[in-house]
Amino acid sequence: MPNEKFATGKTILMLGCFDTKAEDFNYLHSCLDDLGASVFSLNTGVKETNCDFPIDITALEVASQTNISFDQLRETEDRNIVIEKMGEGAAKLIAKLVAEDKINGVISMGGGGGTYIALSAMQSLPLGIPKLCLSTVATKNLSRQVGTKNITLMPSIVDVAGLNNISRLVIRQAAGAICGMTLAYQNDQEETHGTIAISIFGNTTICVEKCSELLKAEGYEVLAFHSVGSGGRTMESLVHEGLIDAVLDITTTELADELCEGICSAGPDRLTAASQIGIPQVVVPGCLDMVNYGHMDTVPEQYKSRLLYSWAPDVTLMRTNEQENKLLGKSMAEKVNKSTGKACFLLPLKGISKISNEGGVFYAPEIDRVLFAAIKEQVKTSIPVYEVEANINDDKFAQKAVDVLLEMIEKK
Repeated sequence: MPNEKFATGKTILMLGCFDTKAEDFNYLHSCLDDLGASVFSLNTGVKETNCDFPIDITALEVASQTNISFDQLRETEDRNIVIEKMGEGAAKLIAKLVAEDKINGVISMGGGGGTYIALSAMQSLPLGIPKLCLSTVATKNLSRQVGTKNITLMPSIVDVAGLNNISRLVIRQAAGAICGMTLAYQNDQEETHGTIAISIFGNTTICVEKCSELLKAEGYEVLAFHSVGSGGRTMESLVHEGLIDAVLDITTTELADELCEGICSAGPDRLTAASQIGIPQVVVPGCLDMVNYGHMDTVPEQYKSRLLYSWAPDVTLMRTNEQENKLLGKSMAEKVNKSTGKACFLLPLKGISKISNEGGVFYAPEIDRVLFAAIKEQVKTSIPVYEVEANINDDKFAQKAVDVLLEMIEKK
């Protein structure tokens, strides 16, 4: 261990199953202490615990945050219930610690069950609080458990089941990583007028790049989110966390994937956060001419006879039809109608993607008109609908989108 205690003044929350993993957590605690961190411990193990360090939040306290008693959790043979409830209780307690500004970072480690509990608990932490989990299942697809949070997964290499030369090394490195992350705060942030979220896709890149250029020239910070499912969910999450001042939703293609079971669905809550929070939003039906699937042979059987286009070897696009566009337009309008802040629609009349431009493989203006009509029929009269005689990637459209958004922000 280095002599310099570079984490002095920082408090790291160490959470995990201290019952079955006591030896490992004893060592992690000592590593964090050697690095100068103050350690706050939370136990999610329901069995008898024998640790060398003080436990600040006991498993009994964690269980008290759920609708099942600690005794029931200790006695049940249903491991699934224990994992679910201890994760639920830990999340509530950690949220309180963050609200009271008592912790600067969180670290955990474990096998399958311990990892699930840790990731569930970490879901309550906002962006900016470092989160690290040393796990035996770190190389599995844990995208659902990680969600939209900035959680770092670190492979344990060997099982978290007692100390050896390898486990000591990776635990020591994990301790160093979380301490370093707590110190890596930004002190060179530029002053801006605000933060704008913008959604992007390959077929709207030209538009988004132009919008970003115009917004940055006006002094705004621009955060681009790739509309591949995780991008949309992350954008919605950050809006809810209050980190976004306005949304320029150029690329709403994830809605089409939700409707047709594509691989880029962001779930049913896409296009709801800005309306709920009440921040300005400009909504564009960008890339609603397409649904995303994987390789050509993965397209669902019911869609194999449709117009399909291979965008890349592992990306197959399906052209949406009139019926789907009618449903999409109606759904979009219903969601935006619930907005508690300023909102509007912006319609590119000469194509809603790069490949729906005249001459493009998805060029079908009669289908686009169905989408536009559905939006105009369902949207409230108090929400403006702007029609632009341009393709979505034309400079004219990008300029209009930015002008409308800036006007909304100024009025707000």
